[in-house]
Amino acid sequence: MKIKVDTHTHSIASIHAYSTIDELAKSARKAGLAGFVITEHGPALQGAPHRYYFGNLKVLPRRLCGVYLFHGAEINILDTAGNVDLSAAELSALHFCMAGLHEGCFSPHSKEENTEAIINALKNPYVDAISHPANPAFPVDYEAIAGTAAGLGKALEINNSSFRVRQGSAETCPVLAEWCAKKNTPVCIGSDAHYRGDVGKFDRALPVALSAGIKPERIINRTLPAFVEFIEARHSAHNRDSN
Repeated sequence: MKIKVDTHTHSIASIHAYSTIDELAKSARKAGLAGFVITEHGPALQGAPHRYYFGNLKVLPRRLCGVYLFHGAEINILDTAGNVDLSAAELSALHFCMAGLHEGCFSPHSKEENTEAIINALKNPYVDAISHPANPAFPVDYEAIAGTAAGLGKALEINNSSFRVRQGSAETCPVLAEWCAKKNTPVCIGSDAHYRGDVGKFDRALPVALSAGIKPERIINRTLPAFVEFIEARHSAHNRDSN
């Protein structure tokens, strides 16, 4: 099985990343992807772009270097109430929005409090997925978040870079994947590329997902049509929830 859309990439707009959007697009094409999502960190994280950046993504072409470019964000969960650092109006203009717990925006709390923060963020109608929820720095109740995400039709990410940069992820990611399989939770497989050479790399995350028994059809970014179908369904849900 091959993943055709990378749902998690960063450009030099996030100052701890090292490639331009054009470089990411060229790498996506080289990796055989049909598309990728540019998901810069939300403005509460030090070194992240200003909120105006997200509103101006509309100036970018929808196809770049032969692949589709989706406008996204990796926003920050700020507290146990699930508040995030972009407004509903700003989020509604994006194609795909992940929310995540990051040091510097949310200090590690107890397992119960970390779980509460993610569950409340999932209840935000404009949050489509949770980024790296198996981060060992933020222990959570995987059964609870997988069940909540499944009930809301939202995705949990199995993050390929976590295996390299988040110590302990080789133990936590399989547990998350097993609960996603049990709850039939939608899953996205993301590279979390901060350099062009990592775009489209799923060599650690995808085997974990499949070994856990996650059905290929539950991987939202397995094909370009599947990803488009997911985000269109999510946008329909936005409209229902706002009325």
